[in-house]
Amino acid sequence: MWISVPVLLTLLQALAVLGRRVVVNWDVGYVDIDRDGYGSRRAIGVNGVLPIPPVRVTVGDTLALTVHNSLNLTTSIHAHGLFQKGTNYMDGAASTTQCGIPPGSQFTYEYVVQQAGTFWLHAHDHHQNVDGLRTPLVVYDRGSPPVKYDEDILLSFEDWYTETFTERLRVTLDPSLPFPPPHRTGFGLINGINGNLTKPIHFQSGRTYRLRLINMSSTRWFQFSLPGHAMRVVEIDGMYTEPLDVDGVDIAPAQRYSVLVTAHSTSSFNYHFNTTMYATFIPVEPGLSPRIFIGDIIYQQGAPFVQPSSYDDSFRWAKDIDLHALDQEPALPVDRSLELVIGRSLYSTGQNLDHFNNITYAPPITPALYTALGMGNMATDEKVYGPQAHAIVLKHNEVIELVIHNSEDVPHPLHLHGHAFQITEYGPTKQFLPSNATAFPVVKNSGVPAKRDTVLIVPAQYVKLRFRANNPGVWMFHCHMDIHFAMGLALTFIEAPEVLQKTQKVPPDMLELCAKQGVKTTGNAAGNQGLNFTGLPPVPTIVLREA
Repeated sequence: MWISVPVLLTLLQALAVLGRRVVVNWDVGYVDIDRDGYGSRRAIGVNGVLPIPPVRVTVGDTLALTVHNSLNLTTSIHAHGLFQKGTNYMDGAASTTQCGIPPGSQFTYEYVVQQAGTFWLHAHDHHQNVDGLRTPLVVYDRGSPPVKYDEDILLSFEDWYTETFTERLRVTLDPSLPFPPPHRTGFGLINGINGNLTKPIHFQSGRTYRLRLINMSSTRWFQFSLPGHAMRVVEIDGMYTEPLDVDGVDIAPAQRYSVLVTAHSTSSFNYHFNTTMYATFIPVEPGLSPRIFIGDIIYQQGAPFVQPSSYDDSFRWAKDIDLHALDQEPALPVDRSLELVIGRSLYSTGQNLDHFNNITYAPPITPALYTALGMGNMATDEKVYGPQAHAIVLKHNEVIELVIHNSEDVPHPLHLHGHAFQITEYGPTKQFLPSNATAFPVVKNSGVPAKRDTVLIVPAQYVKLRFRANNPGVWMFHCHMDIHFAMGLALTFIEAPEVLQKTQKVPPDMLELCAKQGVKTTGNAAGNQGLNFTGLPPVPTIVLREA
């Protein structure tokens, strides 16, 4: 089902009448903090505070987030998972939908929140989210939600490192240093604090709790379970699902889950919850990788604890291919299929870089959205977005199937801005399997596929995703492991530019962000006319293919 632009605008106006204006003021600046017990380091917080308080709104509210930049670099804020229908310019992806906010300047992101669910706000410039600029965004249903529960409990998970992201990226991309660089085991934070100091969860007998679980980490996965309690998945990545009973959830970076848990009828015992931070590509080091954090579920102070049991073969992990969308939308009929192969190669710069279809991403000078809006009929020519933005132009309302193969030896959580996609199939990409490996089976969704905005693809695997191009705009598709994003694993969908030009206009104060930095807001990727890309950096070439 798709909604025309005039109907969408009418719906937004109706929502705005119902909602309130939620004003949030952020002064983004540096803070020195010890979050992991390994010593203080420079991080990025808001209003002198880290962790940043969660933002909570209701569908139909207008969120007005004013960001004052007290950093020494540009910054921007992305509302991860919000589609920004009709407001593509508020997506917050620096160099794609805006110029970053310069040091000493401020900008207000203001839009009507159209979706209920579990989301998060994070920096989308210079990977500042890794250094702390990230926080949950909870959007409540207006009226009764489609699932019944008594209380919300929010649990956010983060990885944290003794080095800043800038330093970690430097040793990754420096051609004079060994590649890959030494592994960092990192530390785990729960609700922004040391995972070993996690505050207890308090349960009251007979009540049903909605646990909103958000993995805001840059590199690590988090497994979560509540031994002795049944968990029921009802939402993934802001999209409601048919309920599915599970024993635990395995959450890749940028993914979110909501699970319902009904407390026991007796308060005679207390319990523990388990949180395991891990990455399959990090060698096992006892106590360091994986890291295990045990928290308390308190029914009654002083009551004895039931000791958790270990995982066995009967343990049921949530799998998105087993979930079904609550809205019962069947698998979309495909209009166009696009094949993407993830790889890594040694380039002429001496750097090991990631790529889709041999194109390693680098940002344009003029934001791609401004090129789409200002180039007239040429906006449908993928070349005007530059040789490394990896632009793919989509027709209005066509159904796209992405068939993505992972030829690398590491997993990738892939995030699509502006959309949720249906997950229809996983399977082995046999030519990328090690010779001694057993191919895992093809698994298809039966009936109504679940939708989400971040999908995990493991080594030697393919995944099939479908979405309708019904949201005119410029949308990134990238790995949400920040180190891989910075190494070039990203591309840009240019969706219905001819419709975009007729329906959206960038606010003047947003264009002023570019003017302050001498960046043109018209023209191609270099701010020039036609296909003159003078001013863009040289395009590196592949010297040795690693995968």
